[in-house]
Amino acid sequence: MSGLAIDDAAWSSAWRRRSPADKLVLCLGLVVCALALPAWPGSGLVALTATVLALGPARVPPRTFGRAVRWPLAFIGVGALTAVVQVGGGGLGWAPDAAARAGSLTAHAVAGSTAVLLLATTTPVSDLLPALRRLGVPAAVVEVASVVYRLLFVLLDSLRTIREAQTARMGHSSVRRSYRSSGALAAAVLVRSWDRARRLQEGLAGRGMDTGLRVLPEVLPSSRAFLAATLVGLGAIVTAGTVLA
Repeated sequence: MSGLAIDDAAWSSAWRRRSPADKLVLCLGLVVCALALPAWPGSGLVALTATVLALGPARVPPRTFGRAVRWPLAFIGVGALTAVVQVGGGGLGWAPDAAARAGSLTAHAVAGSTAVLLLATTTPVSDLLPALRRLGVPAAVVEVASVVYRLLFVLLDSLRTIREAQTARMGHSSVRRSYRSSGALAAAVLVRSWDRARRLQEGLAGRGMDTGLRVLPEVLPSSRAFLAATLVGLGAIVTAGTVLA
């Protein structure tokens, strides 16, 4: 059990066999459009396009995509709230253009987050990391990302095991016990993660692994039709977002 619904969705996506480079071109293009085009209608078109592609051709489960979007929306909401508050002689107050500023910030952020989630829910990390290496991302950065990705599942398994043990011992039967159990859970997971990372480093060093771990990545062919459709779609979004603004 992986414990990550996004990772499961990426492996079962209908776009799983598509080239990661093709999906990177699409999603990065959508992110650029979300940042460069006016909030209306540019960001709305980007968010709509990414959502339709994820739920339609990519066949990402709507429940998974919706749950993945809600956490970025929470951070966006907090960011928009802090961006429209100003400090003046009378203390805290709303900025004169609070509504327009909050709307613009929220629209750009939601559109960009939706485009990134399209990539996350259709491309497994094991496909994405080799593609980043081929695109010129430093090998050290890719290696650190790979190790963190692998350790994440170990930590999630530890978190689940400790949580089940606490629940079986009535560790969450009251608010006070839940507070104490949560603190103990965080401490235990932190210690385990530190110990597991140390043992992994010592093991690799003992085997002479002073360079990156060499593996044979799966090569997925690029699709000219997909790239052409991507360029046409991005062009249509740019045109509509510019003309209708």
